[in-house]
Amino acid sequence: MRKTTSKTQPQGKAAVERRLRSLPPKARMGLRKLRRAIRAAAPGATEGFSYGMPAFKLHGRSLVCYEAFKEHSSFFPMSARIVGTLAAELKRYSTSRGTIRFPHHKPPPASLIKKLVKARVAEMKQKL
Repeated sequence: MRKTTSKTQPQGKAAVERRLRSLPPKARMGLRKLRRAIRAAAPGATEGFSYGMPAFKLHGRSLVCYEAFKEHSSFFPMSARIVGTLAAELKRYSTSRGTIRFPHHKPPPASLIKKLVKARVAEMKQKL
């Protein structure tokens, strides 16, 4: 389901919404829930694309990305440290360095996504 993009791909909220509309219903529904939780946790972040995936950016830098693939959807907090720190809370998901995979129709709860996003925001502030 992931589509490749070029540097000339339209950016912003409308472009992300177009991408989500192109997905099968289960994947679209799950990623919209994820998107709402991200937006609630980082209201100052802007939407666009990073690495060809829908993303939120903060201060011009990638905050988090998410994407639907053939067999699952993924959330990318862009930080292996955060995934490691919250490993106990992520144990029911398939994870790898900086990636959390889940069934299309069952994204992680909004409370967990908000915790991951807030941890990423804090990590980015430390690096400024």
